[in-house]
Amino acid sequence: MTGTVVESPEHTALRSAVSALGHRHGRDHDHDALWAEAGKLGYLGVNLPESHGGGGGGMAELSIVLEELGAAGAPLLMMVVSPAICGTVIARFGTDEQKAAWLPGLADGSRTMAFGITEPDAGSNSHRITTTATRTEAGWVLNGRKVFVSGVDIADATLIVGRTSDARTGNLKPCLFVVPRDAPGFGRRRIDMELAAHEKQFELTLDDVHLPADALVGDEDAGLLQLFAGLNPERIMTAAFAIGMGRYALGQAVAYAKDRQVWKTPIGAHQAIAHPLAQAHIELELARLMMQRAAHLYDAGDDLGAGEAANMAKYAAAEACVKAVDQSVHTLGGNGLTREFGLAQLITASRVARIAPVSREMILNYVSHQSLGLPKSY
Repeated sequence: MTGTVVESPEHTALRSAVSALGHRHGRDHDHDALWAEAGKLGYLGVNLPESHGGGGGGMAELSIVLEELGAAGAPLLMMVVSPAICGTVIARFGTDEQKAAWLPGLADGSRTMAFGITEPDAGSNSHRITTTATRTEAGWVLNGRKVFVSGVDIADATLIVGRTSDARTGNLKPCLFVVPRDAPGFGRRRIDMELAAHEKQFELTLDDVHLPADALVGDEDAGLLQLFAGLNPERIMTAAFAIGMGRYALGQAVAYAKDRQVWKTPIGAHQAIAHPLAQAHIELELARLMMQRAAHLYDAGDDLGAGEAANMAKYAAAEACVKAVDQSVHTLGGNGLTREFGLAQLITASRVARIAPVSREMILNYVSHQSLGLPKSY
């Protein structure tokens, strides 16, 4: 893919097949049925190693799956977390036993894993994470809190970002731990959200959660390397989620503008309607190009380059999505707020891409510091 933005025949075929699956299930789909079928067909694990039941692809393929499901009005949010973050981290850094235990299930959708990093008092500052992991003779003990964790109630386990003490420096460093859903001391409280989604949001408490030694994923000294191995795919997949949502909204608006007639011609013939929709389409296509670049860099092993591109892709996709949804609702007028067309709920959902997993302001901070070399303000 180096030097070209033309999709391979394999990617085009994958896009077409997933689109057909998404449209067959549709906006009012049964989430569990769609998840099971997508897993059975190999779409959920397309990025995971073939040796453990996956498709042997990467983020380029997985982002296509989520984008096309979203464009059909049937996005699967847990794809961002379970195969993209957790599956990638375990595939890259897990032991042979961890890979065997988790990857086949994550690949076929029979098992899911949530991801807990955000804390009430840390926000976007991962250096302020206070969840601590203390080594014991039997393994580890975790204590702390997490917030806005998706799908904990339906996940078999949660990949928790904690911090351990570095014996050499005394500093705390990030480490990743697999915490089973039913682990003693692992509590959850559902957060009452305005957002309508199958996956619910939770606040977690870890109160002396005892874990075996093999709950640690990867090397205790790898720290940020392992963490960002999961965060870059998260940003790429959030971009795919946003682009798919924007495409779905735009598709509804275009179909309506072609058919709706108030005067002598369909309203789509009027430039006040047509031009904003055309702009939304252009911006979604541009965001997809950056997402594809980020996925390519990540799959090629360029973590540094992928970090910059993934942040840019997430930013561009979120902005394009919000504008596409807003213009689509406006195109339908009062109908844009009815349940029949399914656009009103996207007004809230589209904002998520601007906020999570990292705010657009923090991305602008990243680009100003890392890309432009400007001094930090914090």
